[in-house]
Amino acid sequence: MANLNKVLLMGRLTRDPELRYTPSGTAVTDFGMAVNRRFTTRDGEKRDETCFVQVTLFGKQADTFCQYMSKGRPVFIEGRLRLDSWTTQDGQKRSRLRVVGERFQFVSGPRAEEQKAPAEEQKAPAPGEEEPPEEGLNLDDEIPF
Repeated sequence: MANLNKVLLMGRLTRDPELRYTPSGTAVTDFGMAVNRRFTTRDGEKRDETCFVQVTLFGKQADTFCQYMSKGRPVFIEGRLRLDSWTTQDGQKRSRLRVVGERFQFVSGPRAEEQKAPAEEQKAPAPGEEEPPEEGLNLDDEIPF
């Protein structure tokens, strides 16, 4: 029987990604994602359900991710599930599912501070420069003087 371990998630970061390095120098980043689901109950009531997921990226992807992503930004992640298990100091066994990201894709444009100024805020032409004519203006008409 064949096996498949594939996860596709689209959501928003719940905190800024943390970049660290392994002893061998490989970049690693961990971050949390919130994935929302909106649905309607049988009674017609609209509800939201949020699933919080921990994600880990390695290598060059970890560096790039930390450079451009921050809390609240949307992202698409493709990866696989991994079960982390450990024993607490008081002897209790714990486990948690985590997504190991294999690819990611930015969902929105650049951050607000990196965006270009809107068209209305573009600078006026320098003195001596002419503004281009308005669209639809017929320059072949006679001038009335």
